Order: sequence, then structure tokens, then C-alpha cells
Amino acid sequence: MSGEKRKDYLGWDEYFMAIAKLSAMRSKDPSTQVGACIVSNDNRILSIGYNGAPNGFDDESFPWGREGENLDTKYPYVCHAEMNAILNYRGSKKDLEHAKIYVDLFPCNECAKIIIQSGIKEVIYLSDKYATSENNIASRKLFDECGVKYSKINTDNHREILIEIK
Repeated sequence: MSGEKRKDYLGWDEYFMAIAKLSAMRSKDPSTQVGACIVSNDNRILSIGYNGAPNGFDDESFPWGREGENLDTKYPYVCHAEMNAILNYRGSKKDLEHAKIYVDLFPCNECAKIIIQSGIKEVIYLSDKYATSENNIASRKLFDECGVKYSKINTDNHREILIEIK
């Protein structure tokens, strides 16, 4: 038996992104499931969240549609994963300062503001499929101006794990 450690284990980024992806599986949204995982500087999970209806809004009567009159769609009502992860945290706000947030979809401008205000200083994301939208352009401008780093996760080594978890 060899005394060497296993070489194909998950790195921290893959591990936390997999947790964000697993959290997304709790979402009842039929079209977009997003999860978030907030992690301290010493790689401890502080909080997780996923996109969904606000507390008290019955999932059965929630308007999950993407098209139609604005008030008949999910957009003015849904709570994004980033917001939920930040609000789910029960510790001191100071603990969020300089933390990282892992999300499988690049944050919208509203979540970018919440991330900035919470003190989180790094965003690691899996997909930026809305990169050219005005919301995401605004997000990058907000992050750049406020000193929040953001980067796409390197999935070369364990991409299959992140893809398999829907």
C-alpha cells in the first residue's frame, strides 16, 4: 500500500461550486435554478442559498413564468440565490467581510449591490450566459469600482462533477 495521498480529489473551488450547484437543486423555478455558497477566508462555509419565492409566498401560487406582463412573471418577486445566502447567514456581518461567494450564474446588478454591501470581496462563478445584458454589464462595473474580484471557475480537472450536478 502506497503512502501517497489520493490525487484526484476536489479542490476547494470545485468543492464549493458543487455545493452551490447542489443548493440550486432546491429551487422550484422551472427554468433557472441557481445556488450560492459563501465561504470565509479559511475555507469554512458560512451560508448557502438558492433562488426561490420569498418566505410566506406559496410556491403553488407563485408566478414562475418568464414572459407576459411584468407583474405576472417571476421577475419582480423572486429572491436570487446570492440574496438568500447573505440573508440566511446568522452570524456577525463582520464575518462576511472579505469572504468569497460561489454562484453558478454570474450575479445580476441587484445581487452585485447586495454582495458589495455585505463586504464579500470575491465572486467565483460557473456561467456568464447573460454577459452582454445591461444588468451584467452594470454588475461588472459595480464590482470593478468597488474592488470585488470576480472570476470564472477553472473546471478543467473536475468539470464532469460540476456538470453532473444539475
